[in-house]
Amino acid sequence: MITIELLDMRFYAHHGCFEEERQIGARFSVDLKIESPDSQSAVLSDRLEETLNYQSVYDIVKNEMGCPSHLLEHLAGRVIDRLKCVFPNTGKIVVAVSKLNPSLGGPVAASRVTLTSE
Repeated sequence: MITIELLDMRFYAHHGCFEEERQIGARFSVDLKIESPDSQSAVLSDRLEETLNYQSVYDIVKNEMGCPSHLLEHLAGRVIDRLKCVFPNTGKIVVAVSKLNPSLGGPVAASRVTLTSE
């Protein structure tokens, strides 16, 4: 089993429950971990075709970040659903979406939601 991770992907996006959050936007970070049972042959072959293409994975996350959601939970679920659709042979996927410096009435570095598929 190979686990592929893309860490601290940064985006400026328009997610939030309040209209002003969706209009103004905020900074977000996404961490992603994908189990790829079909990628074991890439260890020996050194061929991109035998593993998950990181660029394709990143592009899926970027696309979903561009579609506003009210909740980080919903956004993380969309990312997992899209990855499972494009890469049906993946194992467990873990997506953590963080809203950086959320406006909560005091200093908070980030709010984060982590969702794990089965």
